[in-house]
Amino acid sequence: MSASKMRANFRRHASGKISQVRNVTENGGESLADTVNHHINEHSALLASTFQNSEGQPLYADDRTWVRWPASFGYTSWQTLTSNPVNFLLVFVPIGIAFGATHGNPTVVFILNFLAIIPLASLLSFATEEISVKLGQTLGGLMNATFGNAVELIVSIVALKNGEIRIVQASMLGSILSNILLVLGCCFFAGGIKHKEQHFNSTVASTMSSLMAVSTASLIIPATLYAAMGSSKTHDKKTHNILILSHGTSIILLILYALYLFFQLKTHAHLFDEESEPEASGEDGAEGEQAEGHVLKPPAAGIALVIVTIAVAVCAEYLVNSIDSIVESAHISRTFIGLILLPIVGNAAEHVTAVVVATKNKMDLAIGVAIGSSMQIALLVTPFLVILGWIMGEKMSLQFEIFETVVFFLAVLVTNYLISDGKSNYLEGAMLIGMYIIIALAFYVYPDDNTAEGASTLWSTMSQR
Repeated sequence: MSASKMRANFRRHASGKISQVRNVTENGGESLADTVNHHINEHSALLASTFQNSEGQPLYADDRTWVRWPASFGYTSWQTLTSNPVNFLLVFVPIGIAFGATHGNPTVVFILNFLAIIPLASLLSFATEEISVKLGQTLGGLMNATFGNAVELIVSIVALKNGEIRIVQASMLGSILSNILLVLGCCFFAGGIKHKEQHFNSTVASTMSSLMAVSTASLIIPATLYAAMGSSKTHDKKTHNILILSHGTSIILLILYALYLFFQLKTHAHLFDEESEPEASGEDGAEGEQAEGHVLKPPAAGIALVIVTIAVAVCAEYLVNSIDSIVESAHISRTFIGLILLPIVGNAAEHVTAVVVATKNKMDLAIGVAIGSSMQIALLVTPFLVILGWIMGEKMSLQFEIFETVVFFLAVLVTNYLISDGKSNYLEGAMLIGMYIIIALAFYVYPDDNTAEGASTLWSTMSQR
């Protein structure tokens, strides 16, 4: 813009302000000094911060599209990237993809994509919450159920496509264990340090833990049946029978999860509504409402979900493809990778969220994040993968190793016992964390070649005695 045009614009702007001041003064309104001060403060606020409307959304004074849209995009991107502290790890996303595309060192590819999936899981969770707030309670619950464990689901689908059934099974079991032991333990411990004793809705926790017990039984029955059929003449016959049992059980579990959603959102919603009361009645209710999902509009959140999901799928592809080299070079079993390492990646965002809300004494929400996520994996994701494997022709079943099934049973038993009284403290959190570390050590020394065939032989030997 030339100097003459700038002077002309200034004269028009000044003339408009002078006319406005003259009109106000002639009508007996505010004084000239008050009017000038008002405009000075108005422009100072514009320079100091971004305009916001009554809903806390940014407004931009410039009506030019090529100025307003980049500013709005920058503001929204900044709010999204600062939604979780782990998002600084996003720098590893392009690096991990680049190393994987150029067939770099498998160990480096594994580590880089391992770190890259952590912030992607956080962004996936954030975008899902934004859509859930806009769609309402019912559709929001379905969205959270679908995308809450999307990272585990994507990694497992990639592994299932590559025939890595042991990785899929270990990842599902590991996600459940990390949520009910590590995440819940950290919630109890962190919340118990700040608050002497915390309380939560024991009725809701009992409902969730009962469903977890049912899912435990769905894994124990195939494992014990496989061991009981040790005297069968052909391995194919046993595998066929286990697949029939797994397919039927998976369909029943999916029906139970659908009934649970109907129970939670419709018929017995009053039991679960208590979780949101402390947030709505708090002193900083307005601040909490603003932080609950007014950053991304549904179209923007949908685009973010698609982009992040594609990025997770690419990183998961390189991550799974490098597992064989990690097993050979680092001498770490596939079971340990799937049961301990991968769940930490997929649940990173949930770990942070659950611990933060626990320190704020919102234990109902923390319980919902930890146990609710485990329940989704047990009743939704795992049965879905069994059905998907059935469609793809892969022999994905609910027949886990006996040792894994026993560990799962003990973890659910301990968790159910600790949450049955509706109270928690830091000692109970330390118990859960300690048990998770013991299980991690056990699976670190657990060999991959210890298959169900060996367990079946041991079972037959013990039966004969």
